Amino acid sequence: MSATRRIGQLLDHLSQVSPSLESKVCVITGAGSMHGIGRATAYSLAKRNPKVIYVTDLVMGSLESLAKDIESKYPQVTCIPRAVDATSTKDIESVVEDCMSRFGRLDVFFANAGVATGGRLEDQDAESFMEMMRINALSVFLAIKHAGAAMKVVGGGGKEYSGGSIICTASVAGIRSGAGSPEYSASKAAIINLCQTSASQYAGTDIRVNAVCPGIIETDMTKPTFDYARERGTDHKIGQLNPTKRYGVASEIAHVVAFLSSDESSYINGQFIAIDGGLSSSLPIVPGRFY
Repeated sequence: MSATRRIGQLLDHLSQVSPSLESKVCVITGAGSMHGIGRATAYSLAKRNPKVIYVTDLVMGSLESLAKDIESKYPQVTCIPRAVDATSTKDIESVVEDCMSRFGRLDVFFANAGVATGGRLEDQDAESFMEMMRINALSVFLAIKHAGAAMKVVGGGGKEYSGGSIICTASVAGIRSGAGSPEYSASKAAIINLCQTSASQYAGTDIRVNAVCPGIIETDMTKPTFDYARERGTDHKIGQLNPTKRYGVASEIAHVVAFLSSDESSYINGQFIAIDGGLSSSLPIVPGRFY
């Protein structure tokens, strides 16, 4: 299809664009944490009226109760809980195939599964490094590969044109040092690059691939940091190095993911978006010295 024709279609489409995800089929990995970004994103997407949201994690855990709560609050949304190992080709292929066989389309994939460590270089080894890359980076590679292939398919579920949005959870630790261990930071930098290169690989398909890079967010993953600070009575200091002077909460990431999932973000592609209160905007300074 020529660029001129695509622009014509886009202009017609944009005249009807809203934050809505109506008719769209969405998948979230890493949705099982009770205070996590994946769970918060499930609610943020549900508010925008998609047809289906698959909420997945390595084990079912809280997924069934999450799905029931979403369907209770948003009766127009079908929410399907499913145990998925995000590092397994078989599991990712299976959930994508389920989307296609049951609903005929896949529109949004939020690759959010991941782990973190806070160790130092001398305490890490080849095994721990490769395990971190397997969970954090391989899971994103599989999501981009298999979700992207499904997003090209048209004709099912009322989908007329190729396209979709793949969003991956990276971190400010993947942008520069000082926010995580060497193995964690390397895995998040890999995610950013995967999003950039994949956006180019999917050129002309209207499949967008972007990364979100959270700063210090209170989730189950960062709970040890917050618990330690609260035990010492220093929790008020968390996030004080960024210009917003506070830490973030999961829903603040979820709302950005929901925006990237929608057609409102149709010209955002191959980007890594820091959601960190401004932390990554500045070189290290002495707080209060210059502003």
